Amino acid sequence: MRTALRALAATAAALLAVTALSPAAQARPEPEAPEEFVALRSVDPTIIQEMRYTTAHTFLGERVDGYRQPVCILTRPAARALHLAQKRLLRQGYSLKVYDCYRPQRAVDHFVRWAKDLDDQSMKGEFYPRVDKDRLFEDGYIAEKSGHSRGSTVDLTLVRLPALPTRPYRPGERLAPCFAPKGERFPDNSVDMGTGYDCFDTLSHTDDPRIQGPQRANRLFLKRTLTEVGFVNLPEEWWHFTFRPEPFPDTYFDFPVHRRPVAGH
Repeated sequence: MRTALRALAATAAALLAVTALSPAAQARPEPEAPEEFVALRSVDPTIIQEMRYTTAHTFLGERVDGYRQPVCILTRPAARALHLAQKRLLRQGYSLKVYDCYRPQRAVDHFVRWAKDLDDQSMKGEFYPRVDKDRLFEDGYIAEKSGHSRGSTVDLTLVRLPALPTRPYRPGERLAPCFAPKGERFPDNSVDMGTGYDCFDTLSHTDDPRIQGPQRANRLFLKRTLTEVGFVNLPEEWWHFTFRPEPFPDTYFDFPVHRRPVAGH
């Protein structure tokens, strides 16, 4: 009898331990955003936001991990610099449009997992038609760390005002190469930069000599405008700019893209 009672007690203790260690009970709290991070809309509500990674219109073909709401989050100095650039652009009949801002590390990890899965090439026809997927790391299109995770890097473009609406992407629709003529690639209300956003191709290099005429002028206009307020362009991507000096030059954050982490900042 005593042996049976001891067995029952052990079983009960084990069940209690399992309950105590259940995912719901042991769920870790989400990382918090430092006070230096803000929602861009709280600094400048006029900047257009088209947060691509909350949608399926990405080079992965799905929403990216960590993007829970379509909100642009940046460090306060970077947001204020964009506000200054926007004021100048509005006087000239243009607006900035952001595609991506702060990017959590879990999103970068999602990119890495996708890049290693060579069988998944569903979006190749638009985003990397001329690049073999097994070269994405070697050619620098995908990396295990991103400056976006430090909070002062932004992907953006220019829109001529008044801004026309951009239709949503329909999963499974026919894909056109991101470097096709503007009228043939996925519609975007931005000015013509010669390629679409996130185009894995050397034509995306800001100063690629094959990009001429109005397309080149648009790239240089964007670059000049942002350089004047403290941003530095990544030469391989006409859309990619980092504010300097960065408040967090060596820290890669992982709080989710959501209004809650920056509420009240």
